[in-house]
This record gives sequence, C-alpha cells and structure tokens, in this order.
Amino acid sequence: MKRIKSISTGVLFTLLAFVSVTCGSVTFNMSGATIGNAKTCQVGYFENRADIVNPRLSAEMTDALKDKIQASTSLRLVNSNADVMFEGEITGYNVQPQQITAQSVAAQDRLTVTVKVRFTNELDPDKNYDKSFSRFQQYPGGESLSSHESKLVELILEELMEDIFNEAFANW
Repeated sequence: MKRIKSISTGVLFTLLAFVSVTCGSVTFNMSGATIGNAKTCQVGYFENRADIVNPRLSAEMTDALKDKIQASTSLRLVNSNADVMFEGEITGYNVQPQQITAQSVAAQDRLTVTVKVRFTNELDPDKNYDKSFSRFQQYPGGESLSSHESKLVELILEELMEDIFNEAFANW
C-alpha cells in the first residue's frame, strides 16, 4: 500500500513539473494573484489628509501594503522605476454613532477609514486605476475610541489591503 501511495505521489509531482514547464509564463500562486511579467513594485508613502489624523496611520498603511505584496507575490520592492506602483493618501478617518437606543445613546460607534489609491502598471496600462476604498469596524458606544483604536485600525487595514491588492492583481 505504501508503494502505491509513493508511486502516486511521484506521478503527481512529475505531472505538475511537466505542466509547469510546458505552460510557459503562466503565473499561479496561492493568493490567486496575476502579476504577469512584473518583477518590481514601488509603494509610495500614504500621506494622511483626513480631517482627523491618527499620527501612526500613514506609516501603518504604507507598511501593511508592502507586507501584503511581499507575502502574496514574488515582486521585489524598489524605490523607483518599478513595473507596478501604488501611491495615494488617507482621505477619511471618521467616527459615527450607530444603533441609537431609546435613551438617545449610541449602542455602537463606527470607525471608518477611507483611502484613495493610484495604481500604475507600466507593463499593462489597462490595469491602472485611481480609486477610493473604505472600510469600517464598530465598537461599543459610550466607550472611548482610544481604548479600541489600535485593534480597529489593524482590522480595517487588513480589509483595505485585501481590497487594494485584489483590485490590482486579481482577475476575477
């Protein structure tokens, strides 16, 4: 039984190697990203132009996008002359009450972050975009934002990075 399993595994790996060699430049990875012939990526610093400024958000946003690209693609990050580039700014950082109770108190508050992103693909300009992305997280009303802010921002950035990345690299 072990011998059959070993032979089956060997045949599978041989088949995968053959498909990889014969398919040429097909790009496949576990993220579903298609990067084509791109080899390099540049991520500009995302300035915070929101009315309310979280002083750490620009750096966290920029680093989160770099981390997402490195974890999900084989692109090499560079400072100039990249095949693909991301730049933009944080345009919104707002807190709004949600679900008002009978006592006119917010049962929940919502933190919303909006970012405008310009994506440039020097190798395939049809994939360029200039688009705003917005995500939010809620927290218990009546509690201070500062007691929840770092976790909320972390969750929002995860969602934003997924949206920005998919818009640039996922061919659905």
